[in-house]
Amino acid sequence: MKKFFETIKNIFKIEELRKRLVYTFVLILIYRFGCFVVLPGIDASMLAGLQSTTQEGLVGLLNMFSGGAFGNASIFALGVMPYISASIVIQLLGVFVPYFRKLQMEGESGRKKMNQMTRWLTIVIICIQGPAYMAAVHNQIPAAAFVAVNQLGWSNFMFNLVSTVILMAGSMFVMWLGERITDRGIGNGISLIIMIGIVARLPYALMAEIQEKVTTNNGGVILLIVELVLWFFVVVAAIALVQAVRRVPVQYAKRVIGNRQYGGVRQYIPLKINAAGVMPIIFAQALMLFPLIFSRWDATRGLAATLGNYQGFWYNLIFFILIVVFTYFYTAVTVNPTMMAESMKRDGGFIPGVKPGKKTVEYLDGIMSKVTLPGSIFLGIIAILPAIARIFGVTNAFASFYGGTSLLILVGVVLDTLQQVESYLLMRHYDGLMKTGRLSGRSGM
Repeated sequence: MKKFFETIKNIFKIEELRKRLVYTFVLILIYRFGCFVVLPGIDASMLAGLQSTTQEGLVGLLNMFSGGAFGNASIFALGVMPYISASIVIQLLGVFVPYFRKLQMEGESGRKKMNQMTRWLTIVIICIQGPAYMAAVHNQIPAAAFVAVNQLGWSNFMFNLVSTVILMAGSMFVMWLGERITDRGIGNGISLIIMIGIVARLPYALMAEIQEKVTTNNGGVILLIVELVLWFFVVVAAIALVQAVRRVPVQYAKRVIGNRQYGGVRQYIPLKINAAGVMPIIFAQALMLFPLIFSRWDATRGLAATLGNYQGFWYNLIFFILIVVFTYFYTAVTVNPTMMAESMKRDGGFIPGVKPGKKTVEYLDGIMSKVTLPGSIFLGIIAILPAIARIFGVTNAFASFYGGTSLLILVGVVLDTLQQVESYLLMRHYDGLMKTGRLSGRSGM
């Protein structure tokens, strides 16, 4: 405990880190406040119908990612999901379209152009999702709740148009908050905003599970303890998956320093077993939510009736496959064997038994393909654990934290943020957050 308080004290001794933490905290407070600001023209006291329909299923997951803003008919109801969807499209274009592939290789200037395209595409997606969301709001709450229509004489079309513009502004503002956190705060802003929405739902989910087990004849306290112990092991497994590394040996050639020759030194290239982190989960979840747009956010209509049941076989099978595919895709985008081989060659290094150049690139690419397969399968299994937990009697609210998207995002973002805090401590010659070794996040080596 003494070590913990010393670490907290050291964190606030570093002026830059202290400013970044306060800045991040203030922006998160602004986001959480906005989640409870209801769209103008809607009576907040009549939102019970909308809130009750956003507690379970895919819509419940979307409501959790938005921190409850979706069920509150908030100005932040669409959250960052349109931006995530736009990012998926732009990154896919970077693989299949030569122009976007060229932009990816232009460094900072290319990244800025792609970010600008992502923002414009986000607006296009909101123009589709906004009217669909407003149609869902009209279906779920009584007509008397629309004050602007009933008392001010607005037409439904005008009210929906103004509300869609407000939703667009809210979603872009949330995206701006995320970018500001990334630039001037701590952690990845977009991921941190999603995580905050998830954390906000965790106490309610845990209390609902305790109440279910204690007040009803559904296993009692013993079963509750077993569930919490199993949940602990699932969290540990998720942390292990995020931090797992496979090391490839690299033999450095002889180098002459002064008049002395130093022989080869065996070193290692740390290759992450799950180099993509939680991004495949976020991408796959965004695609699974896509059919809800065309069913007016109603999981009982159209294609969403098949994919809207997150406990169903088809939902989990497709979700698992998408996670495996996106894990390979995102690893290919973020890990470049060609650059690794060139860097190794410049440093005078080589892999024993492998020729430098093209053969080294092929070898590293083969290693990444082999280690990514078990990582992607393990990631997919953890992602579908909530459906399995629900079969064994865990409540819907708590089952979403029993593995799945929520837990992996929570673990990955927390580790990344703590890793940044630890780097500041170590740069100022303070002890890190761990007694032994360094804390490793999703992007850490």
